[in-house]
Amino acid sequence: MLIHLQLGLVASAAPQALESWPQIAPQLRHSSATSHIPITSATTPGGCLRSAFASRGRRIPLASVQSSALKFALAIALAALLLAPTRLHAQAADSAYSLPSAAPAGASADSEAHGRALLDQMVQALGGEAFLNRTTMTAEGRGTSFFHGEPNPYISEYHEAVRYARPSATPPVVYAERTGFLTDRSMILPGKKIDVIQLTVGRKGYEVTYKGKTEPPQKLVDESNRRRDHSIDAVVNDWIHAPGVMIVFEGQKFIDRHQVDQVTVLSAANDAVTVYLDAATHLPIRRTFQYRDPQFKDFDEESSTFDDYHLVQVINTPM
Repeated sequence: MLIHLQLGLVASAAPQALESWPQIAPQLRHSSATSHIPITSATTPGGCLRSAFASRGRRIPLASVQSSALKFALAIALAALLLAPTRLHAQAADSAYSLPSAAPAGASADSEAHGRALLDQMVQALGGEAFLNRTTMTAEGRGTSFFHGEPNPYISEYHEAVRYARPSATPPVVYAERTGFLTDRSMILPGKKIDVIQLTVGRKGYEVTYKGKTEPPQKLVDESNRRRDHSIDAVVNDWIHAPGVMIVFEGQKFIDRHQVDQVTVLSAANDAVTVYLDAATHLPIRRTFQYRDPQFKDFDEESSTFDDYHLVQVINTPM
């Protein structure tokens, strides 16, 4: 009864009476009955309470006092519930504004050391010094293209020969590549012949046909140079030794049913190559990079996938 009376008094008290509440509250706590409360109040025969905190001469039913107390308690509880999410939202907003910008996740000294260690493991898995010091490479294969999502039914066979650059040699050796495309010799004679040869010497391209030597479109030459500048060979021979380079280990993920370690190498010119290494063998599974399209000015991504490794002259080679 004392609790309901106190809440009712607070709910209906005038501002002048609220100022004297600290002096009245201790007396209410020590009171044992309503008739002993030291304030101007009296219980009337009609079951009402006359109080100095109420209006002059007005009778307040006890049920009304209890109802007002309950409403006041519910209002306090509702206000607390409404204020709590606001405070939590404010704290979350403060935390969000304190987050770092769009820097690579985990770009720290430990991340860079781990990324370099993974690249070293990749080189060892590919063949170590034999991989780094190889001078030539030959390959044979078949290729086709896609148009509107459908494969081209015509398959081209090719022979490829590569001479890797050795700038420290005397005299320096520049990069060179020769790709010959095979066609049927004739309808009568068996075998195949090379009708078209594409040559790359340094950063210039040439094409040789039965008409003689010509220069291919510059767009094709730029694509070939861009692809070579972002290759695995370029990463391990040039990128990681350049000043201002950043190497970031970006965690693990699954690619083509392989659990891989993702390592991004960022140059001082804000160019990047991402290499995905098999977590078990440390062999590269995929290499991706982005570049700005010269015509539409948007970013395109180029990706190369490697699999089915075979040991060829102590060098792990994808087929």
